[in-house]
Parts: sequence; structure tokens; C-alpha cells
Amino acid sequence: MRRSRHPEDEKLLVPRARQREGVLAATLRQIRDELGLPESFPAEVQAEARESVAAHELPGADRTGIPFVTIDPPGATDLDQALHLERAGDGYTVHYAIADVPAFVPPLGAVDTEARERGQTLYAPDGRIPLHPTVISEDAASLLPGAERGAFVWTFALDARGETTSVGLERARIRSRRQFSYAEVQSAIDDGEAGESLQLLREVGMLRLDLERERGGASLNRPDEEIEFEGGRYWLVRRAPLPVETWNAQISLLTGMAAARIMIDGGVGILRTMPEPLPDTIAMFRRQVAALGCPWPEGMPYGEFLRGLDHSTPSGLAAVHAAASLFRGAGYTAFDGEPPENPVQAAVAAPYAHTTAPLRRLVDRFVLLTCESLVGGRDVPAWVREALPTLPKLMGRSNGLASRLERASVEAIEAALLEPRVGEVFDAVVISAREGGGTIQLADPVVTAAVEGDLGAGDTVRVRLAAADIPTGVVEFVLV
Repeated sequence: MRRSRHPEDEKLLVPRARQREGVLAATLRQIRDELGLPESFPAEVQAEARESVAAHELPGADRTGIPFVTIDPPGATDLDQALHLERAGDGYTVHYAIADVPAFVPPLGAVDTEARERGQTLYAPDGRIPLHPTVISEDAASLLPGAERGAFVWTFALDARGETTSVGLERARIRSRRQFSYAEVQSAIDDGEAGESLQLLREVGMLRLDLERERGGASLNRPDEEIEFEGGRYWLVRRAPLPVETWNAQISLLTGMAAARIMIDGGVGILRTMPEPLPDTIAMFRRQVAALGCPWPEGMPYGEFLRGLDHSTPSGLAAVHAAASLFRGAGYTAFDGEPPENPVQAAVAAPYAHTTAPLRRLVDRFVLLTCESLVGGRDVPAWVREALPTLPKLMGRSNGLASRLERASVEAIEAALLEPRVGEVFDAVVISAREGGGTIQLADPVVTAAVEGDLGAGDTVRVRLAAADIPTGVVEFVLV
């Protein structure tokens, strides 16, 4: 039963809430400091970026007649990709433009050196730490609507099944017509008001999903856990991806698969690889999901099984979390000469490369330069070839830093959300179990935590919040 608040209680709650937000803000700042995250770019990096922007010349090839659009989260200013789809007989033509970041980054210069140190754009609750100076990433190189920009323009010819029949790649001028959010595109498609290009995004995206099923690919598609800041407060929000996000991701996958094939055929490049799950891992996962009441039928590809899980049920949610064990070991593999013995990214079920986010991820810039050289029949620049074997370590270090930042930030915000509720009892689902304990998922607020006791994955349990400490991010629950 909810107790009505006395006016004196309200007077106490306001300063307590402000105090809690102050402690959280200080904790998020401390996380940045402990991880050594930079506050800004060195003066020489900023100066070189401004000089590069001032001296920049657009490519000679003109593709501004193609009515590209971008689809990004609301408010995004670092726009990496723009797309346009059209029918071509009984097939399709897909134009996919990727921001020409290399045009603003002199090889081995100050911006390049700093980008190699950073590896990727990092996203913290209290602001992002960009890979490149914002004069590049949010202005001159960003595919903002209405502005002429240089881009790596991929052109794919697809047949009626969505299979790739030819691939083109050139550096050219483009002009995006509009910046859409995912929700805007989804609404327009659902209401039948989208133009042909966006309607074809759904059509082609679904065809590509069918092809993914055929080759045995898989997408985990766990609900997104996002940190939002509104009204001076932070919130954790779980959000299921919209269908348009999946269709759009298929265009990115199409491009990454094409890039991988170009580099393998050319004998030089860097791939995003991931091994197949080990037999013991698969056997354990089968036992887990069978115990959850979600048996994995023999002979069914694991991608098909994962797509059929119901995220809205306790057992389905637990099975989705258990499936993370099948997606381990992803990394980068560089080669110059013989391609890697196993070039496949197991979740994609094909060779694959990161190539569509150069504003936010270091490795993509080198993949684009490698592919554009190979497609154009030119030697890959020596400085690119020299950099390739260094990238797996740089990206691994950066990915580790991003994971630590996300984990520490989420723990602090969860503690802040729960701190005023110490002593309350919550309903929760056991998403994984081990001897003597496991991990639970609360429904409201969206929080995961460890708890001790006799647990089974998929069980619904009641837990009491025993402690929540914002500075350490420690949250303690006990079984009721």
C-alpha cells in the first residue's frame, strides 16, 4: 500500500534527492578520473583538425543527385551513414554513403595519433568522449542534411532475393536530404507514408534477414539498456529495438561483408572475427534452456532458436541472457598476404569487417582506405599496411575501457535509483544461476544484481534491498 506523504516529508525529500544527485554526479566524475578519460583534445590536435577542415576539398565525383537520408538516434550530430534504395528490374540498387573521415586526418599526424590512442568514441552518462575533434566529427565530416560532404559511396546491386551481384565503391560528393530518427522512419513505414526508398529498406532488410537465417547467422537482440538524462536526473531504460533498426543494421552488415570479401580477395586487411561456440558451451546452453522450459530443438540453427525466444517472459529473458555465452571471443584479425585460416564472424556466419562507423571507431577508417584502394586497382598505402597489425591491440584496449566505463556508470546509477528504497521488497527473475547464488533482473527499476541462495535460472523470486551505495556502486539484495 502506498503511504500518502505529509508536507514535512516532502520538505525532507527534496534536499535528499538533490543530495543524492550531487553524490551521483561526483561519482560519475570520479569514474572518468579513475579511468583516465581525457577532458579535451590537446592544442596541437585541435589546431591540425581546424587546418584540415580549412584546406579540405570535396571529391571530384558528384553523387549529390542521389537523395540520401540518414537514420540515427534523436539529436545525433556525428552522422556516419546515409542511404538510398531503389528498384532495379526485379532486384534492387542500394547506395550507402559512409563519412569520408580519412580526408580530414593526415596520416601519422596529430589527429591520427590521438585517434589511435582513443580507439573509439566513449559514451558516459555525463557526456561522450569523441574519437575525433568535434570540428570534424560533428561538422565537417558528418553527413548532416543539406550540406555537401565527401563520402565513401558503396553501390550494391542485389537480385530479387537480396543477394549481392555486384559491388562498387568510390569517393564522391553527396548531399543528405533529411535526418530521420528511427521512430520517425518506423512510424512513416507503418502508416504507409514513407517514400519508396524507406519502404524498400523494410523490403530489403527482411530479405537480408532471410539470407542470414539461411547461412546460419544469429543476432542476440537483447533489450537495450540505456542511460537517459532528463530534468537533472539519470534513468535506466530498457527498450526493445524497433524493426527499422534491424533492417538498417542489415545494410551495415551487407557493407561489412562486402568489405571483408574485398580485403580477402585483395590479400590485405583487417576482419572482425569470432569463433564458433565450443561444443561444451553449446551443450551447457542446451541444458540451461531446457531447464528453463525453452528447449532448443535438435537440427535448428542457433540463430533461428534465438530469434524465436520471447523476451517478455521470465524464462525467455533468462534464455536470452544465457545465450551471451555463445557470443564470446570476438576480436580483430589483421593480415597481409594469406587471409586468416578462419576468417568468419560466427554470429554473422560469414567473413565480416567493421567499416560503417569511421567517425566513432578507429578501425573503420583503415578498412575504408584499404577497400577503396583495392577496388580502384591501386596499392594500399604503405602507412595503412603498417598500421593494420597494430589495430587489434588498440581496439582491444579501447573496447575494454568502454566496457569498464559502461559497467561502472550503470552500477552507480542503479545504486542511486535504489538508495531511497533500501528495505523494500521487489519481484525479480533469475537470469543466471550458479552454485550458491546467481544474477537477478528486477522489472522496476530495470536493474540486474547478484544474490546469494538456492536459485534456478528462470525462477521468479522476491528479494529485499539490503544496501545501495552510490560511490562504490554496490547494491545488495537478499532472498525473502
